[in-house]
Amino acid sequence: MGIVAPVLFALFAALSNALATVLQRRAALTVPQSDGFRPGLVLDLMRRPVWVAGIVAVIAAGVGQAAALATGPLALVQPLFVLELPLALLIASLAVRRPLPAALWRAVAAVVLGLGVAMAAASPSGNRTHVPLDRWLPALAACGAAVALLAWAGLRRGPGRARAGCFGAATAVCYALTAGLMKSAVFVLTDDGLGAFLTAWQTYAFAATGICALLMLEHAMQGGPLVASQPALTLGDATVSVALGVLLYEEDLRTGWWLLPQLLGVALICAGVLAMARIPPAEQEAGSGGLAT
Repeated sequence: MGIVAPVLFALFAALSNALATVLQRRAALTVPQSDGFRPGLVLDLMRRPVWVAGIVAVIAAGVGQAAALATGPLALVQPLFVLELPLALLIASLAVRRPLPAALWRAVAAVVLGLGVAMAAASPSGNRTHVPLDRWLPALAACGAAVALLAWAGLRRGPGRARAGCFGAATAVCYALTAGLMKSAVFVLTDDGLGAFLTAWQTYAFAATGICALLMLEHAMQGGPLVASQPALTLGDATVSVALGVLLYEEDLRTGWWLLPQLLGVALICAGVLAMARIPPAEQEAGSGGLAT
């Protein structure tokens, strides 16, 4: 099967997630803002049809992600979600029939090129199917602590870029952990059947972290502009996912001189994502139909 199938499934999931981001951002702007952490935010959003449509897109993305993780390494699949930010901006631009500013096009090109170079040079391999609980426990503790700290930091700040960035980073950790747990649960399903899947702790753990990710994402979307939360989300998801893939699933990345093009690719990705964040909100608004506000 090679890498073609997981790459295609991952790209489908990234596209679905980008669509979900656009829809959820629009919905988040229709509910009252709050200074504190408000679980009831999701209940308010459930009354918005556009948010429900976004959840449908999230479900489609989850199916694509599960298929990708079942057929390819975590360190290959999750970094492809870096494309979610450019795709979200493109979708929003098409929705309002406004072209992206030239500066945003250059940033998008840098992200796409950097991702291609980094992934081709790293060539992630390995597809371990079972990770024992004693290896999961330190990862779960570290990720849980990081999410709690980032959420606390976000709550200490008023609405704006800093809050959106903190909650975006917390969402990234939740996304990466959800993917790692989902990968393990999918292998339980394929190897041992539905009964084992329904009783496996990984199944309920990835469901719980997925719900946590959703709550963090909604606060990130409401807390500030997309270009403040999405860079932390996309870069953080890729970084944590690669770490989990290597540490838990013993996936391999090329080393030696291959590290040079990998670093070049990562630098291009970071430059593109940060360039999006530096573009003045008025220019972002012109091409993203309100995603920058």
